[in-house]
Amino acid sequence: MPNTAHIESLLTNHHVRKTKIRVAVLDLFLNNPYALAHAEIEQRIGEFDRVTIYRTLKSFEEQGLIHRVIDDSGAMKFAICSPTSNCQEHRHQDQHIHFSCTKCGKTFCLDTVPFPAIQLPPEYHFVKLDLLAQGICKHCL
Repeated sequence: MPNTAHIESLLTNHHVRKTKIRVAVLDLFLNNPYALAHAEIEQRIGEFDRVTIYRTLKSFEEQGLIHRVIDDSGAMKFAICSPTSNCQEHRHQDQHIHFSCTKCGKTFCLDTVPFPAIQLPPEYHFVKLDLLAQGICKHCL
């Protein structure tokens, strides 16, 4: 059962209109400890078509509710932005390490592990930085 008040608050704060699909997808992210691929979301929600789910994910990402997760699976995954990251419309500020479990295949956000300081040469300027650690997660040990 979704925590409707919390979901409505998140949607309102991120300027996203409340719809049945958005409530269902956001509830799935809030109750999932790992990043989700589009296919997994489609499978777990079931009643919505692929395009509607894609549009919902795109809207959530643009509004700072979720972020893309890069891992070695080849599938684009998404995870909820940390409440402490202060992600906003078109501005993600959740710079943290992602951990991909080589046993179960799940990818987790390690929100409490910040990026190490990286000094690029002056002629380089990065816009986004992804850092993926691989190994065995606490659930598979």
